[in-house]
Amino acid sequence: MIAAFALLLTFQLAGEALRVALHLPVPGPVIGMGLLLVYLIARRGPSESLRTTSGNLLQNLSLMFIPAGTGVMLHGARLFDEAGPILVALVASTVLGLAATGLTLHFLTRKGKQEGSR
Repeated sequence: MIAAFALLLTFQLAGEALRVALHLPVPGPVIGMGLLLVYLIARRGPSESLRTTSGNLLQNLSLMFIPAGTGVMLHGARLFDEAGPILVALVASTVLGLAATGLTLHFLTRKGKQEGSR
């Protein structure tokens, strides 16, 4: 389990190092996940220890949200003061996300029908 956890942290560190070195606007852990994906594709899948370790981490993922929940509780008054802009941002981002998804699906299904009729 320690070796698998060290492997995960190594890829996260590599992603963070690339982000800093190349001044990328993407979070280091996201780059590390991409590197881990390439590694797993090259190895043709994860080892059993990596599979077990990542499964255990995912089972306890909800614990990672406790600090964020505490921060929300500590800044409740500020959230209440900024409720209007937050609500507008949430609604607008939801509508834009749904519209982008719908348009993408419409485009892809229409394109698939056109290729199928050939």
